[in-house]
Amino acid sequence: MNPPLSEARERALLIILMLVQLTVIVDFMIMMPLSSILMGELRIDTTAFGLLVSAYSFAAGASSLLAASLADRFDRRTALLATYVGLTVATLGCALAQGYHMMLVARAVAGLFGGVLGSITLSIVGDVIPPARRGRAMGLVMLGFSLATVAGVPLGLIVANHLGWRAPFVVLAVLCALVWVVAARVVPHVRGHLSAAPTGFFASYAELLRERNHLWSLAMSATVMFSGFLIIPYIAPSMVANIGLAPVDLIWIYLAGGAATLVTRPWIGQQTDRHRHAHVLSLLALASLLPINIVANTLQLGLPWQIAISVLFFVLVSGRFIPASALATGATRPALRGRLMAATSAAQNLASGSAALVAGAMMSSGPQGELIGFPVVGLLSTAGTMLAIWLAYRVRAVS
Repeated sequence: MNPPLSEARERALLIILMLVQLTVIVDFMIMMPLSSILMGELRIDTTAFGLLVSAYSFAAGASSLLAASLADRFDRRTALLATYVGLTVATLGCALAQGYHMMLVARAVAGLFGGVLGSITLSIVGDVIPPARRGRAMGLVMLGFSLATVAGVPLGLIVANHLGWRAPFVVLAVLCALVWVVAARVVPHVRGHLSAAPTGFFASYAELLRERNHLWSLAMSATVMFSGFLIIPYIAPSMVANIGLAPVDLIWIYLAGGAATLVTRPWIGQQTDRHRHAHVLSLLALASLLPINIVANTLQLGLPWQIAISVLFFVLVSGRFIPASALATGATRPALRGRLMAATSAAQNLASGSAALVAGAMMSSGPQGELIGFPVVGLLSTAGTMLAIWLAYRVRAVS
């Protein structure tokens, strides 16, 4: 068992884990607002740029699969700090990359470490925070997504416009280094899971996958992610090409959506603690169908209405990940939690990468550059959301 933390130490831990999540998510999202700049600087087309984005997701999925066997063999503090060094160096490598292929390698290396970090932070929350407060803790840690949306996308674009495309990566690497220093002082040793750690590499996978509850949990997590990322990567291009918003207007879309989630995520975390996790997930998922299909149908409305729709989308679609994460962390015993979280991270990264490719294959560009077929993608996202609700009720709470 891991020793209980004082209230102040627990809160400090959650804040530093939130900052770790913030930097991981910004590291992933920072490519999106830089698309036009990078395509010009690196002299690449949209297909090559898409590979830069997906390289991160698929590398993250691959590393998470490996970590599923190794995650429960180490002190979680040691794993967090060592992996975070890797992400910091890889992010600096993006800033120093000379040419497209070096950038592609740097993005893949960043994904290798970023994919594992997400599972480690969730494992620490699951091991240290009691179940009665876990939903609220997840809500606080996952505020990193909101802050990344509010700060990462707009500020990354502003910094790049003034100082060049390399500057956002330098700033992020420095921020990672500062967070690492604080994490080394705040994050406690988490070793309560080590006594039952398996010895065989393949035995680790066998032990993880032989429990049906783990399979339900993995399927639920992947489906929630897949249904969301059918839409998320194409929000910005659809608003510019189909609706006619100016690229600068996207800053307000991300600022408003991210700011709204700063308020709603803690509240969703509280509701997750008070009610059955599957109930909270199902209510958020059903409500999210409205903004999903409005976004996919790209209604010809003015900027204020687009901001309002985007706020609903950010709040409800991203909010689903809080009860889903709480459900996943409680779906196993402590000795297997690191492996399950690593496998969950792999499933989510592979699902998000696959969703972007599937949605892209379902759509085409019209004569004016507009996206054709986006409403059908919205219907597929709706079907995936309904499947995720059904899967959530198959997952059993264990610890």
